[in-house]
Amino acid sequence: MSSPIQPYTISIPESQIRDLNDRLDLAKFPDELGDAQWELGAPLNDIQRLTKHWRQNFNWRKAEQKLNGLPHFVTSIQVEGYENLKIHFLHKKSNRKDAIPLLFVHGWPGNFLEAAKILDSLTSAEDGQVCFDIVAPSLPNFGFSEGSKKRGFAMEQYAETLHKLMLSLGYTQYVSQGGDWGWYITRTISKLYPQHCKATHFNMDVGQAPSFLKNPLLAAEAALKPLSEREQQGISRTEWFDKECFGYNLLQSTKPQTLGYGLTDSPVALLAWIYEKLHDWADNYPWTDDEVCTWVSIYWFSTAGPAASCRIYYEMDRQGFWGQRLTRAQLRMWLPGVKIGYSHFPRDIHVLPSTWTRTLGNVVFEKDHSSGGHFAAWECPMDIVADVREMFSKGAGAYGVVEGRTGY
Repeated sequence: MSSPIQPYTISIPESQIRDLNDRLDLAKFPDELGDAQWELGAPLNDIQRLTKHWRQNFNWRKAEQKLNGLPHFVTSIQVEGYENLKIHFLHKKSNRKDAIPLLFVHGWPGNFLEAAKILDSLTSAEDGQVCFDIVAPSLPNFGFSEGSKKRGFAMEQYAETLHKLMLSLGYTQYVSQGGDWGWYITRTISKLYPQHCKATHFNMDVGQAPSFLKNPLLAAEAALKPLSEREQQGISRTEWFDKECFGYNLLQSTKPQTLGYGLTDSPVALLAWIYEKLHDWADNYPWTDDEVCTWVSIYWFSTAGPAASCRIYYEMDRQGFWGQRLTRAQLRMWLPGVKIGYSHFPRDIHVLPSTWTRTLGNVVFEKDHSSGGHFAAWECPMDIVADVREMFSKGAGAYGVVEGRTGY
């Protein structure tokens, strides 16, 4: 099922760094309408500034050294019907024997680095506080994990990979946390492996309007209870995203190969494609140029290449010779058993009423936040830490879901 766990050190060959610098030196930029700002996409001034910084000031070796201060590991995972894949992951253990194993799952255009700001806090605690062992993988096709070369690698396969990773670490029972694709993957884990994944915490709103036929109490609440300020503002935020920002999704869901030529050949194209999302999907987070360049460099230097990360969009909801696959609609249906926690952030890409998100299953924890966007663990890590800890604390809805600590 898996190979031995081995320490991993990021070490990008010097030839790849030289290649990146050569391409940045030859960068060619489009013109721009003078009053466009962000409405037409990433502004020219921003991308020129970041390109210059990436080439002249940013030092990948220094970034690499800092990244290697995190606890990196790698192991091979065999997914049924697919090749063995080397999977990279962060793994930090608490010194507490009662620590809860927590699987942190990133999305696109995120990466394993999103877990870096919560590792120390969640693995250590004051007396009486709950704490965790954190496992934060690079998804297959992302970061420093290998990617599948076969069609049909969709939610079930991502879920199987990460579930087998947890088992290989000795965690027969665990909990999960995710947003973006992390929402869909952890949701799939809950559906396929409920005897192992006992609870999950989400930081992205997904759900559907409750109906009197399926969710009579929630439907009545939705009809009678006024929307909160977050929910009211969320209507326009969600409409804005669906109307003005959804083009990337349509392209990556239909023609990822065509897009992939630009992302693979041009670091400036990759920078603009990702930076636009970092800006638009966050809640005025003050991204530094070094943060952006580190983030994008992880994609540029990724094991499977930057184009591979887009294929997850294409494979979701696809049926073919490789068989049937779970759909978004199926994952949004009521799912009993696995307990759910929700942190609602007002500037995420979809901001929904809590009556919608509670149609998913047994929601035992919810909290509204006054700020924060799509990259919550990076933008406001202490909110994620506090919410996850509260959800699993003594007396809370998910307390005691994991029967003691396991793991090597």
